[in-house]
Amino acid sequence: MKINTVLFDLDGTLINTNDLIIESFLHTLNLYYPNQYGRDDVLPFLGPTLHETFVKMDPMRVDEMISTYRTFNHDHHDKLVTQFETVYETVQALHEKGFKLGIVTTKIRNTVNMGLELTGLGKFFETVVTLDDVKNAKPHPEPVLLALEKLNASPGEAIMVGDNYHDIDAGKAAGTKTAGVAWTIKGAAYLEGFQPDYMLNKMSDLLSVLGEE
Repeated sequence: MKINTVLFDLDGTLINTNDLIIESFLHTLNLYYPNQYGRDDVLPFLGPTLHETFVKMDPMRVDEMISTYRTFNHDHHDKLVTQFETVYETVQALHEKGFKLGIVTTKIRNTVNMGLELTGLGKFFETVVTLDDVKNAKPHPEPVLLALEKLNASPGEAIMVGDNYHDIDAGKAAGTKTAGVAWTIKGAAYLEGFQPDYMLNKMSDLLSVLGEE
C-alpha cells in the first residue's frame, strides 16, 4: 500500500529545540539540585514527558519543577530554536503533492504553537496531536492513532518520523512504517538500535522514501 500520510515528531525532528530543552533542564535542575547535572546527564530526558522525568526525582515537587522548566523554556524559546536542513522545503513539497500531514508530540499545545509560528511550518499540517489531547503519550500508540483518525488515514498508508525511540515504538505499535532521523542528538547508531524501517540523513531523503523525488 502506498504511503499517503506522514506523521512527524516536533522537537529534534522538525525543529531544533535541542539547546532550548537542554538549557531548560539545566536551569531547572540547578535550582533544585545545584551542581549535580551536566549537559550529558540530561540527554536521556529528551523524549519522555516532563512529568515522567521529574516525578522520578521528586513526586512532591513535580508540578513546581515543570512550571519552572516551562517558564524558562518559553522565555528563551525564540532565541534558542532553529530549523534543521531541508525540513521546511520537504514539508512544503509534501503538502503541495497532497500528502496528509500531521504532528505527534509530547509537548503541550501552547509550546507547540510557539515553535510552529516561529518556523512557519504550521500552515502545512492538517492536525497536531499534543500531550493535551491524549491520556497516554508516546511510545504508547494512542497519539499516533488519534492523528490518523483525525486525518482519516489508516496505519498501513502512514509513516511516523522521529528522532527518539518513543517515535519509532509508537509508530510500530500503531502499525505504521517508521523513519528515524540521523540528526538525533542521541546519535544515529542509538536510534538505529530500535530498528526503524528507514533512516533519514536529511529530511529531503523522505521524498525518495515516498517515491516523490
